[in-house]
Amino acid sequence: MTATRSESIRNRFDDDIPADMWEECPQCRQLLYAKELEQHLWGCSKCDYHFRLSARQRLQITVDEDSFDEWDTDLPICDPLEFPNYRSKIEEARQKTGLQDAVITGRAELAGMPVAIGVMEPGFRGGSMGWVVGERITRLIERAAEQQLPVIIVSASGGARMEESLVSLMQMAKTAGATAKLAAAGMPYISILTDPTYGGVTASYAFLGDIIIAEPGAAMGFAGPRVIDVTGMPIGEDVQTAEYQRQHGMLDMIVPRTQMRDTLATLVAWSCGDLRAGSDDSEDAAEALRKEPEDAVAREETRAWHKVELARHPDRPYSLDYIEAFVEGFVELHGDRRFGDDGAIVSGVGWIEGRPVAVIGHQKGRQARERARRNFAMARPEGYRKAMRIMRLADKLGRPIVTLIDTPGAHCLDEAEARGISESIASNQRDMFSLKVPVVPVIIGEGGSGGAIGIGVGDRVLMMENSYYSVIAPESCAAILWRNRSLKEQAADALRLTADDALRLGIIDGIVREPGEGAHSDKAAAAELLRASLRVTLAEFDEIDWQELPELRYEKFRKMGAPPECS
Repeated sequence: MTATRSESIRNRFDDDIPADMWEECPQCRQLLYAKELEQHLWGCSKCDYHFRLSARQRLQITVDEDSFDEWDTDLPICDPLEFPNYRSKIEEARQKTGLQDAVITGRAELAGMPVAIGVMEPGFRGGSMGWVVGERITRLIERAAEQQLPVIIVSASGGARMEESLVSLMQMAKTAGATAKLAAAGMPYISILTDPTYGGVTASYAFLGDIIIAEPGAAMGFAGPRVIDVTGMPIGEDVQTAEYQRQHGMLDMIVPRTQMRDTLATLVAWSCGDLRAGSDDSEDAAEALRKEPEDAVAREETRAWHKVELARHPDRPYSLDYIEAFVEGFVELHGDRRFGDDGAIVSGVGWIEGRPVAVIGHQKGRQARERARRNFAMARPEGYRKAMRIMRLADKLGRPIVTLIDTPGAHCLDEAEARGISESIASNQRDMFSLKVPVVPVIIGEGGSGGAIGIGVGDRVLMMENSYYSVIAPESCAAILWRNRSLKEQAADALRLTADDALRLGIIDGIVREPGEGAHSDKAAAAELLRASLRVTLAEFDEIDWQELPELRYEKFRKMGAPPECS
């Protein structure tokens, strides 16, 4: 006979030491002092294993003390099939957990901000979803939409409840439909997946969050282990894990329990906080941003190829350098929800000068390994689809979008073609025209063709002083048109790819000045100049009706490049 937990622990100590003073970690088998384990939010200090929590424990560590007001406590037992012994099993589960069913829902405060929250109880029939769970989740979301509350749902479930058969299956559709109501109301939904989350819960509301977070090591998947066993087909050992799902684009992030509350508070504050920032300091910004091109004489003094070299300088600031410098509270979001994540594009949310924004940017690497991981900022289809997912989130919540463009071009080899690189870039351009929030693209380095325009449609387009923007790289242009790559300097001149050229052509709206010999010579100063330029540019939209932005954006691009007699 297998020893009980108490017997197992007592066997490792003298009889006079209470067994309940200690917990054994199921993963590393180390004994943990119970009080220290609780202080560590039931996470193993040796191996970071996350113990399973009850719904009440989860609420205790997530929301503000004494702020939870439970909803819908009087729903009756639902036994539509009169399934054998089902009612008695529900009564047993109620006695065991002290809950009415496998989810608690209600209103609470998180860091002083009101939220609607639902937490599943894995100890109640395995956290399975029947009518009561589906109804409570649906009512939670409906009330949140009516009361304009953000929604947080913590899932821990074995899936649909078999004893309710088709009625249970219909809860998947019902809860999924409720999330559409919340989206229409413009409120955010944050989904947290904990160990375990399977079946009908993953295939409904759990994977429909605007932002999906998982705890480390959490087991999750469409079919639970027993269902997979019935199929007789093998599945990879790590496939149904949070880490696998994150790698394949299904999760935004994996957050340790000790950081979860702060992460949620940041996301709720970004989603629902004040939109306006403070003063735009216009005088400061005037020094950073110029809206007139240099005269022809000044242009001739600096060859376009020199600008290309500066744009490619290995010490030039990249997107993450700027984000770290002036995007406060930045939380990176991952995944396209279809195939994977793409390190060539970073995306996330934060604040610029107190104004909540979504930030999306190409990211190059400094060292060889990072360059390979980032694919030299040549984004794949999943990168562009991730970017659009974050743009849609910002659009839903009414947050401006800033894109930082720095790419030699989009990835164009076999894997990119197989997953639809052309479609992803084309769809992004189309869909950016429908966004009802301000969009400010900034070319901070290389603006390489379709790879750049894939996140480059906006209301105000800026370029850093020593960046370039072109339909093709100068070397490629020289090789194709003149069969001679060495004519790259002449090609750079002919392509009119500098910031001043773009401003003169009406392609961009302003040029962000750079310090000294270029942004690489003083990264902090370069970041300050870009921050000031973005501050004043974003402030321009305070006086504009955002509902008009799609049409204004279309008219802007509709007129670009037209000869004077056609404009």
